Amino acid sequence: MTQVAEKTDDEVDRPQLPPASLGYRLIRGTGLTLVWLGVLTLGFVAHQLWITTFFAKQNQADLAVELEEHFAVAEITEIPYVPVVPPGEDPPEVDPSIVQGAAGSPGLLRAESAPEDGVAFAEIRIPKLESLADGWAVVEGVSLSDLKNGAGHMPWTPLPGQPGNSVISGHRTTYGQPFHDLDLLEVGDHIEVETALGVHIYSVKEVHVVKPTDVWVTHPRSGAWLTLTTCNPKWSARERLIVAAELIAGPNAEVILGRV
Repeated sequence: MTQVAEKTDDEVDRPQLPPASLGYRLIRGTGLTLVWLGVLTLGFVAHQLWITTFFAKQNQADLAVELEEHFAVAEITEIPYVPVVPPGEDPPEVDPSIVQGAAGSPGLLRAESAPEDGVAFAEIRIPKLESLADGWAVVEGVSLSDLKNGAGHMPWTPLPGQPGNSVISGHRTTYGQPFHDLDLLEVGDHIEVETALGVHIYSVKEVHVVKPTDVWVTHPRSGAWLTLTTCNPKWSARERLIVAAELIAGPNAEVILGRV
């Protein structure tokens, strides 16, 4: 014979709760979802701001070694100076005897062999900015993987120290944020770029903000220029901050400045 368990006094006196309504379940589910989304968002932000920067700075040590190796094996040659003529401009008057002078004449440019994609080939230093006062490695290429390690040189533009418009891009808030304080630069500030040829010194001439589609900032320019690009404002990719600087000293400065 089956015995039925008797209920205790607590079980008899305990009120029976009605089943949760649909609205309550929806609110509870939405609340839990928002909590998890908040946790994931905080994790993503922490990864982007601190973790990527930690690894990027670690990679700089490896790139410094790679840079020394590149300096040791880069091939240095002398080539005739040919001024860059942007579309729509008249070519400058140049003395042919100087442009085609003998080796070692003032009319010959020093040139270095093109670096391979992803390889560190230069170091950029900006004395005014604490983050770049000691230098930051520049690699060849501007793909996502390239910019994770250092600032990146656009391969379709000339190397620093050469005629035309050399363009270098860098992150502003992630992956070491090398260009975080680029907005602090003013006209007249100096930017140094060291390559296998030596140190090229530029003077800032322009600081402005453009749309991401304004690719004209990378177009050729007469003389020798360095253009730095990064996202703007900080924490956003809505615009691009542009710093354009003109060569004032370096291995090729005398030739370029004296003949343009």
